[in-house]
Amino acid sequence: MLSSARRLFAVAGRNVRSFQTTSSAFSDNLFVHRDSPEDNASIPFEFTAENQKRADAILSIYPEGHKRAAMIPLLDLAQRQYGWLPISAMHKVAEILDLPKMRVYEVATFYTMFMRKPTGKYHIQVCTTTPCWLRGSDDVLDVCKKKIGINVGETSKDMKFTISEVECLGACVNAPMMAINDDYYEDLTGKDTEEIIQALMDGKEAPAGPRNGRYASEPHGELTSLTEEPKGPGFGLQPGL
Repeated sequence: MLSSARRLFAVAGRNVRSFQTTSSAFSDNLFVHRDSPEDNASIPFEFTAENQKRADAILSIYPEGHKRAAMIPLLDLAQRQYGWLPISAMHKVAEILDLPKMRVYEVATFYTMFMRKPTGKYHIQVCTTTPCWLRGSDDVLDVCKKKIGINVGETSKDMKFTISEVECLGACVNAPMMAINDDYYEDLTGKDTEEIIQALMDGKEAPAGPRNGRYASEPHGELTSLTEEPKGPGFGLQPGL
């Protein structure tokens, strides 16, 4: 009887479908905190005088009783100051907003915009969603990895570059593209990508925007529609109308 039950559970186990379909398990970010020499609650964090003024200005936007809505802007400010988001900075935001620390942890670990481990000076985010992939994002990502000598989710030893593979960054019409810190680099080729990274390695400025001659997201070449002045009111209506 016992052996029959075991066989039944074995068959059932093989037929159970896994519901783990999210890619979050493979994200570059940390969802569970583990104390480390560079990230633990004993490392003090304070906003600089300039950023404290910014924090006060952010808080002034929100009415009394709704200050907690400033959490994301304050976390972003802390990350920009520190380069990434350590747990002590999260504690500071919780203190400013008079919230339980857990409320801040929930937000900081949910949004992938918050980097929970040391990040390079230049955070390269390569979009590999379908429009960019169809236009050659694999080449862009390969050049980044080979040129810098690191893989996705890693940071260079000189703390200058971090590479992340991300989903849509909202510039599909300029695919393939990548974001470096706050700047978008669009309409890329492998050669363009190598030139951008080399410029940053040399301490030079790499102009952001499209790399194929476009100013923004206008058609590449001549217009194919809206090529004449608009017709007047009533154009195209039946005479009886």
